[in-house]
Amino acid sequence: MPEVTVKRTALAALACLYAMTSAPAQNLSADDLNNRLIHRRAVEAIIWGMPAVNYDLMLQAMLNKTEGRVNQFIYWSRPSDWKNQTLTPNPDTIYLMTFFNTKDAGPIVIEVPPADGGSLAANIDDIWQAALEDAGPEGADQGKGGKYLILPPDYNSNPPVGYFVLPSQTYGGFALFRSNLPGRTEADFAKSVAYAKQLKIYPLAHAANPPPTTFTDVMGILFDSTIPFDLRFFQSLDRIVQSEPWQERDRAMINQLRSIGIEKGKPFNPDAKMQEILNAAAREAKALLELRYDTVFPPYFEGTYWRVPAQAEAVQGQSTRYASREAYAIDARGLTYTLGFIGIKRLGTAQFYLMAIKDKDGKNLSGANTYRLTVPADAPVKQYWSVTAYDRATHALIRGMPRASAASQSAELAKNPDGTVDLYFGPKALAGKETNWVPTRPDGEFELMFRLYGPTKPLFDKTWKLPDLEKVSAQ
Repeated sequence: MPEVTVKRTALAALACLYAMTSAPAQNLSADDLNNRLIHRRAVEAIIWGMPAVNYDLMLQAMLNKTEGRVNQFIYWSRPSDWKNQTLTPNPDTIYLMTFFNTKDAGPIVIEVPPADGGSLAANIDDIWQAALEDAGPEGADQGKGGKYLILPPDYNSNPPVGYFVLPSQTYGGFALFRSNLPGRTEADFAKSVAYAKQLKIYPLAHAANPPPTTFTDVMGILFDSTIPFDLRFFQSLDRIVQSEPWQERDRAMINQLRSIGIEKGKPFNPDAKMQEILNAAAREAKALLELRYDTVFPPYFEGTYWRVPAQAEAVQGQSTRYASREAYAIDARGLTYTLGFIGIKRLGTAQFYLMAIKDKDGKNLSGANTYRLTVPADAPVKQYWSVTAYDRATHALIRGMPRASAASQSAELAKNPDGTVDLYFGPKALAGKETNWVPTRPDGEFELMFRLYGPTKPLFDKTWKLPDLEKVSAQ
């Protein structure tokens, strides 16, 4: 967003909305009062429904843009390029996803191979992206492989033995599998894909003789699940309400959603006036969430702008499916799922995430400038680290860029004599720095995600510290 920062834009939008809606209540007509009620409830519906809509947008992208189907696997046969427009994907691994549904098929089995000749970092979630379980070396099977059995919400039989049993409160859900790369060669890609294709998914009813698992390569397809802050958000939310049972914790939303036209068993068909209100509410929710994104996350390393892009209460809630009856972090959860997807049961074991939206001077990262990030030596990882640039406006990979990231397992990455690595982010590569350069678009702002796979103790005790980005040139 040229010249105007996201923060200032969000503040201006909220100020304008406040001015329009702050007239004394006694001076408002009955229609005005009702419209303001609908507007408020629509804003809250967006924040509350964000993780489920995030899930639905990915499901719809699969169903409408690819040959992939429910209870199968889609995968990217190479590290993702910008056409993978999911939220903050990792372009330094092989991605596989399965969207499962137990409503008609009954309990679903996902078989995970042992970590022998490959390694998976995997998470299995319900439609609210609350974690059912992690899989792989840092998951329930601890790298030994195993069968994960997902039970529908109305399941009332004794599950068979020999499975990791995952009772779900929703019929639908999905799992993300990252097949780790030992390097960046074509042979490395092929090896990781071949290992990942040992995964299986099938109904429990077919466990005695499972049918072959279908894998659909979606590399090169524009797979867009970025959040639409307009009427489309509510259309997606309606699909969730129509297809899934109400969670006991969410029954207070039944009447709230009915007032904006979303009701189980009835079509969502807002008239022109309702559409106008819903679109305005979506714009307000977007401005509010952008403001929170800019302000609520504390620094991970003291004195820096690197932050964990999820509040502790949301991490706790998503990992326990909100087992505590004393907390329900809807606001924190809503913010998290505007900028990423998947729920992780054991965050900090298989992977850890840090995000930066500002340089060392506290200025938003502009794609028109060039910045240097010096990664200290002896990074605290068992596997690898990577850093990826995303479009600040969408939280997806920057469209049209030839690459999006740099990673420690890349043979071409140049290291300094002391083991540090200087990375550069900007619209043009500095002379002699091409292998360590990640391109940005000069007409927008960007953000960085630093990933650590197999993080180790120096990260958590902070004896290893990632410094802020430093601007080295400006346009």
